Amino acid sequence: MTVIRQDDLIDSIADALQYISYYHPVDFIRAMEEAYNKEQSEAARDAIAQILVNSRMCAQGHRPICQDTGIVTVFIRVGMDVQWDADMTVTEMINEGVRRAYLNPDNVLRASILSDPDGARTNTKDNTPAVIHYELVAGDKLDIDVAAKGGGSEAKSKFAMLNPSDSVVDWVLSVVPTMGAGWCPPGMLGVGIGGTAEKAMQLAKEALMQPIDIHDLQRRGAQNRAEELRLELHDKINRLGIGAQGLGGLTTVMDVKVKDYPTHAANKPVALIPNCAATRHVHFTLDGSGPAELVPPSLEDWPDISWQPGDSVRRVNLDTVTAEETQSWQPGDTLLLSGKMLTGRDAAHKKMVDMLARGETLPVDLKGRFIYYVGPVDPVGDEVVGPAGPTTATRMDKFTGTLLEQTGLQGMIGKAERGPLAIEAIKEYGAVYLMAVGGAAYLVSKAIKAAEVIAFPELGMEAIYEFDVVDMPVTVAVDSQGQSVHESGPRIWRQRIEEQLIDVSSL
Repeated sequence: MTVIRQDDLIDSIADALQYISYYHPVDFIRAMEEAYNKEQSEAARDAIAQILVNSRMCAQGHRPICQDTGIVTVFIRVGMDVQWDADMTVTEMINEGVRRAYLNPDNVLRASILSDPDGARTNTKDNTPAVIHYELVAGDKLDIDVAAKGGGSEAKSKFAMLNPSDSVVDWVLSVVPTMGAGWCPPGMLGVGIGGTAEKAMQLAKEALMQPIDIHDLQRRGAQNRAEELRLELHDKINRLGIGAQGLGGLTTVMDVKVKDYPTHAANKPVALIPNCAATRHVHFTLDGSGPAELVPPSLEDWPDISWQPGDSVRRVNLDTVTAEETQSWQPGDTLLLSGKMLTGRDAAHKKMVDMLARGETLPVDLKGRFIYYVGPVDPVGDEVVGPAGPTTATRMDKFTGTLLEQTGLQGMIGKAERGPLAIEAIKEYGAVYLMAVGGAAYLVSKAIKAAEVIAFPELGMEAIYEFDVVDMPVTVAVDSQGQSVHESGPRIWRQRIEEQLIDVSSL
């Protein structure tokens, strides 16, 4: 009979969360390398290169792949013959492991979990509680999957209760383009079919714990309906031309996972959940012999790829940039930003807009400035700031018009596309929106040479900072005329794929 000790489970959860914060799964690295080698879109290839360089840097430096270190999800299968040497419940043990991982002073992980989600939204400060799924199974072991899921990709989750005769493929192909690039492609899609509404969502999330193995399936062929769907969806989604970071290209998904479950005759529940370019999950088993031993991948598993800006890059001094200069920028241009920029995301934007509505003076002058949508990880050692990649820009869309009109803000930097409301405001006020690569947070942080909180310190990671940056890479995503690369890029590559019959099936 197996006896699981309390500290063994706690330590295993804590170690697993630290491990996945800086090590990508090897199957993901290899799939990204393959996508990089096959990519024909210069912008998408550049984005993939940044992600791979960032991944290797994080593996070497033991710092988070992404500034959004996620909400913890645990799938735990408990053998019915397991005995416990513990005075805590299993849920308490798992949450204690989460707490220790996120407060580890050697690699601080950003706490993003808020209690009272429709009220005060108060940060729990240690990223607890985790979302835990239990299953009692035969045997005398614990079988555990641990994942840390970023909020940007989780926000793009979809669900539908289809009619029994409706096509799952048609539904998926209709919703993937509406997800934009806020889920940080290229990544994986988990599809859950059947059961009830909540079961379908759980199936989709659980599917994302599986390794990337679409090429093995392509070689041997489908053996059931779920595998047929995987092959068809993988091919057809990549033919949409969305590409890395939504910039247009050949690889939008590296794999599609499908899990199903028997359902009611009147229903066909279908769930879709994406995993982003900061895919973080690990599997381990506890058999009573001690905590899990997680073997680090070899640095040789990462490709020998470096990131260098292209010949057409423009260097921009944020301290002297003018509106006339920004009006010459075109969608898809690569810029290297130097100088002082502000930061601010959801909570800071709401406070500023509320202050303006009350006629109050803002604590910081935005006129002619650029604001970066980011909530950085706390620094460790001699770092100026921890990993500081962009957050999803569309969440700021409803504030954009007010800030551009009333403050003279000149530019914004974030992740993925902007919606129609923001694009119209950008066009009206002659502003610009720039995109940094999601999934390259540690790489971006190396461009930040100084960081100071200058407003709303009570907001923690959502406070307004002033960063001093040198050669921070960004892409012009929406120019001053309202032209968006996230509309033009996928359209161009979808047309090229159709006209040139580019083979995306092996991507």
